[in-house]
Amino acid sequence: MNTPNDDHLRTEGDVNFSAVRQEWQAGHLDEKTRSILDADARAFLHQSLSTPCLNALEGCEGIYLIDSAGRRIMDFHGNSAHQVGYGHPRVVQAVKDQLDQLPFCPRRYTNEPSIQLAEKLAEMAPGDLSKVLFAPAGTAAIGIALKLARYATRRHKTISMWGSFHGASLDAISVGGEALFRDGLGPLLPGSLHVPWPHVEQDAAEIERLMDQEGDIGAVIAEPMRCTTVDAPSAAYWRRVRALCDAHGALLIFDEIPLGLGRTGRFICCEHFGVTPDVLVIGKGLGGGVMPLAATIARADLDIAPDRALGHYTHEKSPLAAAAALATIEVIEQENLVAHAHVLGQHAASRLRHLQQQVPLISDVRVLGLAIAVELSRDGHKANAEAERAMYECLTRGLSFKVSDGNVLTLMPPLVISEAELDAALDIVGEVLRAL
Repeated sequence: MNTPNDDHLRTEGDVNFSAVRQEWQAGHLDEKTRSILDADARAFLHQSLSTPCLNALEGCEGIYLIDSAGRRIMDFHGNSAHQVGYGHPRVVQAVKDQLDQLPFCPRRYTNEPSIQLAEKLAEMAPGDLSKVLFAPAGTAAIGIALKLARYATRRHKTISMWGSFHGASLDAISVGGEALFRDGLGPLLPGSLHVPWPHVEQDAAEIERLMDQEGDIGAVIAEPMRCTTVDAPSAAYWRRVRALCDAHGALLIFDEIPLGLGRTGRFICCEHFGVTPDVLVIGKGLGGGVMPLAATIARADLDIAPDRALGHYTHEKSPLAAAAALATIEVIEQENLVAHAHVLGQHAASRLRHLQQQVPLISDVRVLGLAIAVELSRDGHKANAEAERAMYECLTRGLSFKVSDGNVLTLMPPLVISEAELDAALDIVGEVLRAL
C-alpha cells in the first residue's frame, strides 16, 4: 500500500497509516488484540482515521477506556461525545427504563421523552432559538440546517470557513473546508463559498466582500470556535458577522456539534461571544456517549416549511435517544459540570502555560473550558513528527488524545474529570514534551 505523506490529510486527526502508528502497535499489542484488529480490517471498508484501527476495547467507564489487554487509558479524545464520561449510571438507567416502556417511535407518532427534550433544549438555548428537529447524527442535522436556510431565504449560496469540519456527507463536506473529506469527489454543492479561517475582527471583510459580490448569500455556517485546534475568533468578529447577515438577509448557522453541552465552560459555546445564531446545531455528547443524537434548533419564525421534509429520519424522535439526552442534561446541571469545566480549564491553562515557558517546542496554548490545544513548532515550522511521537508516547503512559492540523495536541477530557485526574494527564503531557 502506498503511504500518503500529505499534511492536509492530518487536519482532522492523526492518520491510521503512519509508520509511527505501526511501530507503536508492534510494541504494545498482544496476540489477542492483533487477532481482533485483523478481523476488523477484513470486515470493514478501509478509510483514513478509522479502519484499520489502532486498538480494540473491551470496556469503558468514567474517563477511562479499557483495551482488550486490560489496560486503562484516560480518554481525552472520545470523539467529543463523552461530556458526562462513559457509562454514567443515570444515563444508562434512563435508557434501560425507556427500553422497557417504549423502545421505538415510528414516523407520524410522537412520544413524551422527545417532546420534553425539545422543550428543554429550547429553554437552554440562547436568544429566541425555540424550534427543534432531531437527527441520528450531526451530519444529518447540518443537512437540516442547510435545507432550512434555502427554504427561508430562497437562496442556495453559503459562506463557510476553510479548515472547518461540519460532517462527512456530500452536503456537509461541500460547506466543510478540510481537504481530507473533499478531495477527489468531483462536483460538490454549487454555491458553497469559503473564506480563510478568521483570527481578528477585520477578517470579517472577506465575508462582506463575498456578500457584496454575490448578492444572494443564503447562510453563513461556521464553528464559533474551531474544535480541532481550539482556535476562536474574537467576539467583535462574530458581532460583525452577525450584523452582516442581518444586513444582507442571510442566516447565521453555528455548528456546535462537538462544542455544546458545557465543553467550553458555557452550556453553548457562542455564549462566550454574545452572538446568537439563527440556527444552532448540537450533537455528539447529546446522547450521553450512549445513543447517537443531534439537534437543529432554530428561531420560531423559521418554522416555515410544514409541507416539506427537512429531516424525515427514521429515528428522528427516538425515545431511547431522548431519554439518554434528558439524563445527560440532568447530569450536566446537577453535577454543575459547566462551571466545573470553566474552573478546570483555567487550571489546565495555568499549568500548560507554565510548561510552555520550560519547553520551547510548545509554540502556543489555547484553552476554553475543557477544550485544550497545545501547538508544537520547531524553528518556526509545524512540528508534525514531534506531535505524532508525543501522542503515541502519551498513549503508552495511559493517556489518549488526538493530533489535529498535524502539530496540535487536542485534549478533550470528559467534563466529569476530577482535578487530580486532570493533573495526572497533564503530568504525562509535560514529561513527554520535556523529553522531546
